[in-house]
Amino acid sequence: MLIRIGMENGYQGRSLAWALDFPGAFAYGQDAAEALLSLPRGLVQYQEWANHHAGETWVDLGDFDLRLVETWEVYRVNRDMEESEEGYEVNAWFRDDWRPLSEGDVARGLRLLEWSRADLLAITAGLPAAKLDETLPGQRWSIRGILGHVGGAEWWYLDRLGLAQPRQELPEDVFERLAAARGRLAAALPGLAGSKQVVGVNGEFWSPRKLLRRALWHELDHIGHIIQLL
Repeated sequence: MLIRIGMENGYQGRSLAWALDFPGAFAYGQDAAEALLSLPRGLVQYQEWANHHAGETWVDLGDFDLRLVETWEVYRVNRDMEESEEGYEVNAWFRDDWRPLSEGDVARGLRLLEWSRADLLAITAGLPAAKLDETLPGQRWSIRGILGHVGGAEWWYLDRLGLAQPRQELPEDVFERLAAARGRLAAALPGLAGSKQVVGVNGEFWSPRKLLRRALWHELDHIGHIIQLL
């Protein structure tokens, strides 16, 4: 199987390899070469994770080859949309993100989102408050802070396409926030099947495919982060 790769260089000082046809499959590296070398392991883990949740062979990569088809260099823009060392970070927009989501893409995406949320809650819902609020040395957030960030980011992704509820309606409780943002995303995705909508916000393009790609990556990435903290 041919795995098409989009490479995002410069994301938080690293490279991020995206498996474009498998939302939620990605790998990091200190540079593009290292990210590509790390991706096969990430793909195998992704296959095992999806098949475990599905209870059947839901992803079958077989013998696969990687092909780098797109590369994006992260940059920043100021308020005048001029490239600058400071300002808003413009993350990857791949040509693949122009492709409308099919109904099958949406159905698969909803299942993946369901599984990633189940994993997130399985490792955090029973934690005592002291553990949720503990901030370890060198860390920006506590686990509660990470959960709030995940819920807020999902709202933010929806907002890029004009699909988010008013910000003030997001609950303060992080678990309620996660549920509210995810409920909105799950309700919105079926209506995005076939949509050719592309929106430019703050110098950055957004589409339904990019929304799904980043929402899955973001939650799975922070699940790994929380596991490390635990």
